[in-house]
Amino acid sequence: MKKLKVGIVGSGMMACNHMDALGRIPGAEVVAIADPYAKSLKEVAENYGVPYTFSDFKEMCENVKPDVIHDCTPNNEHFSINEYAIMNGIGIYSEKPLTVTLEEADKLCDLLKKNPVPNGVNFNYRSNAIVREMRARIRTGQAGSPLLVHGGYLQDWLMYENDYNWRLDSRRGGVSRAVADIGSHWFDTVQLVLDKKITSVYARLLTVYSERLKPLQEVQTFSKAQEEATYERVPVDTEDAGMIMVQFEDGTLGNAVISQVSGGYKNGLSLTVDCAKCSLRWNQEEADHLIIGNRENGVAKVYAASGGMTQDANAYATLPGGHPAGWADALRNNIRLFYNAIQNDTYQQPDQEYATFEDAAYIMKIVEACLKSNQLNRWVSV
Repeated sequence: MKKLKVGIVGSGMMACNHMDALGRIPGAEVVAIADPYAKSLKEVAENYGVPYTFSDFKEMCENVKPDVIHDCTPNNEHFSINEYAIMNGIGIYSEKPLTVTLEEADKLCDLLKKNPVPNGVNFNYRSNAIVREMRARIRTGQAGSPLLVHGGYLQDWLMYENDYNWRLDSRRGGVSRAVADIGSHWFDTVQLVLDKKITSVYARLLTVYSERLKPLQEVQTFSKAQEEATYERVPVDTEDAGMIMVQFEDGTLGNAVISQVSGGYKNGLSLTVDCAKCSLRWNQEEADHLIIGNRENGVAKVYAASGGMTQDANAYATLPGGHPAGWADALRNNIRLFYNAIQNDTYQQPDQEYATFEDAAYIMKIVEACLKSNQLNRWVSV
């Protein structure tokens, strides 16, 4: 197995989780971290056993010559880093969204046609074992044809007026927040489960606070400002929540509630597919089991278990039943798929099991359609 050198750009929550996942992937070795803003970059590197640190990602690439870089930076930096990787023949695994504008996303996809390199985007929920089990039960006909889809993605970390993070700044996060940040995960997950694309949407979005209290010091995602923090009042021009109806390419209908202001929901991505023979229900906050509902017997609970799943879902359940698999395991599964494609030299094949730049660009089209639908108050085609 070829040893692949990996460079990480960024050192926040997601960068650390990427490094943790990479430590469980044979053949991948994190050799450097680059972050111009981090105050304790060397400490982060020491914690993960990474030998080199840089303030500039280009300097990192020139010095350690990584085979792959992971882009774990704020949204507005994604395009320049991803473009650099493509133009310099470096594999790139990016956090989502792919870029902050669809024009930038399309440019990256065009560049890949001329300069093909391994490329992936971190839509990690698609690689949870139960998500794959849902897809497999629909594919094999066990569940019957999908009739209706519903669910959502609910969080509460921006519930209060003085909750603030860089994602609220549209110059850094983009013109959509809740839909682009978490709604995009729901879109990707449900498209994978149904093997169908979302082709039209009807969205009604809302912004709870037209202004928020921004701490004068930077606050990490999912973190709170210190009690003694001082604030400035700043305008907010992105959505906190929304209700979105969707239609799939085969005509199946669905709906999702997206919110970052719903108390008690920490990371509540949920998905139900009501099929002709039974319903299939999954909640990410209880990620290791599937609820199967039928009219005769009510509901049954099926746990993720190595060897006890349907079709390829077994590859995503690495532990015996009763050993919970969760968020970090799905992240590792997703990154593993990407590195397997590199090791097997299959990354240029269509229909990868991880999300490619093309897949991520399509998700951005869905988000853009949601914004347009909210503005026009009607169904909009993707």
